[in-house]
Amino acid sequence: MTPTIIIIGCIAILVLLLVSLYNRLVKLRNNRENAFADIDVQLKQRYDLIPQLLETVKGYMKHEEKVLTAVTAARAGALNATTIDEKIAAEHQMSSALSGLNIAVEAYPDLKASSNFMQFQEEISDIENKLSAVRRFFNSSTKEYNNAVETFPSNLIAGMFSFQKGSMFDLGGTQRAKLDEAPHIAF
Repeated sequence: MTPTIIIIGCIAILVLLLVSLYNRLVKLRNNRENAFADIDVQLKQRYDLIPQLLETVKGYMKHEEKVLTAVTAARAGALNATTIDEKIAAEHQMSSALSGLNIAVEAYPDLKASSNFMQFQEEISDIENKLSAVRRFFNSSTKEYNNAVETFPSNLIAGMFSFQKGSMFDLGGTQRAKLDEAPHIAF
């Protein structure tokens, strides 16, 4: 009778360990998804401000239609993205488009002095800072989740229940290449 109790005890411990590992993976996956939801909230605020900013800028930049169109198209693409990977790709396009807008704005001193424009710039700057913070949190959550998916023994449970490694929110190839270039400074 004692060997039977030991075997049952070992099986019970093994089952508890498996349940614990599975629950940990579920919690980490949910934390990652929650972290991305925080990014979505900040992105929504950003997308809501963009039309207002563009209207303010339009009067000054009639001949910069290409820049304005790029920002509008990037915003539409970002709003239509559904998966985390699509949203990350759309964010890269949005960041590039906004960066082009900021460069174009430099040529308009009256626009830069406009109080409406300044207010929108401050709000977008605030949202960009918040986005940066929630992206860092998302990447931290993703790293923790990916570590659990890839390390033993939780990788066994992850494989059995189709837990997949998640994508990080990174700069992407184009943005990373720009960082390798020396900045152009003109006086």
